[in-house]
Amino acid sequence: MRLGCACKHMHAHLPTQPASQPGGKCEGWGAGNPSRSGEDFCSRWSLGRSPGCSCKRPPDAPPSLPPSRPLSSRDALAQIRALCRRQRKGVAGLQAARRSSIHLMENVAPGLPAGAVAAVLKPSEGLPEGSLAVRGYDFDNGLDYHTLLQSYQTTGFQATSFGQAVNEINRMIEAKLTPLGEEEGNHVDLNPYPRHRTGCTIFLGFTSNLISSGIRETIRYLVQHNMVDVLVTTAGGVEEDLIKCLAPTYIGDFSLRGKELRQNGINRIGNLLVPNDNYCKFEDWLMPILDQVVTEQDTEGVKWTPSKLIARLGKEINNPESVYYWAQKNGIPVLSPALTDGSLGDMIFFHSYKKPGLVLDIVEDLRLINTQAIFARKTGMIILGGGLIKHHIANANLMRNGADFSVYVNTAQEFDGSDSGARPDEAVSWGKIRTDAKPVKVYADASLVFPLLVAQTFVQKSNAFAPEKQND
Repeated sequence: MRLGCACKHMHAHLPTQPASQPGGKCEGWGAGNPSRSGEDFCSRWSLGRSPGCSCKRPPDAPPSLPPSRPLSSRDALAQIRALCRRQRKGVAGLQAARRSSIHLMENVAPGLPAGAVAAVLKPSEGLPEGSLAVRGYDFDNGLDYHTLLQSYQTTGFQATSFGQAVNEINRMIEAKLTPLGEEEGNHVDLNPYPRHRTGCTIFLGFTSNLISSGIRETIRYLVQHNMVDVLVTTAGGVEEDLIKCLAPTYIGDFSLRGKELRQNGINRIGNLLVPNDNYCKFEDWLMPILDQVVTEQDTEGVKWTPSKLIARLGKEINNPESVYYWAQKNGIPVLSPALTDGSLGDMIFFHSYKKPGLVLDIVEDLRLINTQAIFARKTGMIILGGGLIKHHIANANLMRNGADFSVYVNTAQEFDGSDSGARPDEAVSWGKIRTDAKPVKVYADASLVFPLLVAQTFVQKSNAFAPEKQND
């Protein structure tokens, strides 16, 4: 190869040509490589080709640079990016840009390994569509909580997931408030408290610990103002609401020892404390109601389901602090297929010895929740926690080939194969979330996140919701 010819090859075994006098001739790529002989241009065409080099310019090569001029890293990277922009169209063009970028990198500094330079200064070829620049909240602008929460969208990590969940819930609300056409009027379903059909049926699921916590008041707000359509919870999610109407739950500590608490008749839920006396009060309140329920079943032919029993308890508690008081008042069905798995089940068990015969039909409730999904124009799922409440809602939405909008909030991981930890995309594979949906999972404690989600969504549009004005 002629001294000064920048047509470099990358094969160590390729012999170099001795330096020739000025005006000499570079023998080209094919001359030193039998496997490439006969090519009519150099496949390693350089941007710094010296005068006199006879290596022909490939048709896809970029314009030449002045020879023998070392490039700074900044200059090299800038030219690589320019090459990528010019050569982006087509596979051949992209390959040519990559070949050219190697030559640029080799000129950054003499003696640097080209492979290392290429690895470090690899050019960017494009970001995913819709990528936003990272930027957090600037407290120099004063304290504005609404703007602060809006900034989560571009903060990154779970803050960005929070911002995406806000957007997803707002899409649910927008769909819910969209008027129905005349042909989409009310339909007959199994809800014993018929509700007006809206543009989006919103399912809200929550585990019992959230009712034990202060999230109960956030859930009560949504139900009181008729912002959601179907509730799904566990037995504890029902009884803890009713018990709080009889006696309070207290803040404790995660580190309190179970043995000492048991000796003192104190039950611990995380860092919450529930005196066992609360459950004694619950039994005193519940037993006469169960007597009446069994009597109505035996004498009037009432067919009880978990949802009907929960509505009855909500009516009997007659306390506006209760989630289920407002659920029965606004005709919002509450599904709890495992209603006996908790203190409520304990009381039903004790009562069965006093006045046996109570029957709760879970099949009728299964038809109830499925029809709420099947006959909806669109559906949205807001699921706080996992387990039964998560799957019961998702499986109902399978009946319509998936929910249109979905937000999960929990701390569970997917790596044990549990449904609790499964990401929304797994539900897509089952047909429980639509393939064109944009579901969001926020990996966070719902006690931290959910009030903020409600503040940024439902509360912002509170005037658009009207109560059903059901009679007790």
